[in-house]
Amino acid sequence: MIKNAPFRFADFQSVVFRYGEPNHMDNQYDSRTGIFQYVTKTNQIEKDTVRMNKDDLLYLHRKAQELGFWNLDDDMTGPEARKNPKTATAPRFYLEFNYKDKSKKVTMDADFDGNEKMRDAGKSMIDEVNRILATAQSRSN
Repeated sequence: MIKNAPFRFADFQSVVFRYGEPNHMDNQYDSRTGIFQYVTKTNQIEKDTVRMNKDDLLYLHRKAQELGFWNLDDDMTGPEARKNPKTATAPRFYLEFNYKDKSKKVTMDADFDGNEKMRDAGKSMIDEVNRILATAQSRSN
């Protein structure tokens, strides 16, 4: 049954992760290129090359299965963004898992006020990607 699952690790290609203010998501990572761009405490944009290994990617794939990432709504923006997207300031997270034939993309605001289980699953998935990215970065340095 797992071999026929809609998202198989054998077809996995990359993870894309972005976060920041809705109109300036300057913090971004793409596992395909390994480029990690982030804003420092002094508001400078830095670039680093961070390579996630196969175990990191497998862990994230399995965590996505465990948390039901595939079932999350694509748009989990908060009330502020729905009222006036141009002036929204709540932190925004974008997470994309790319596979050979399809991908899953989720945009989530920190002030998302929808289904609590969906919010918790989305937040947990974002936390895991952030943790694995930090671990991979510490290995690189």
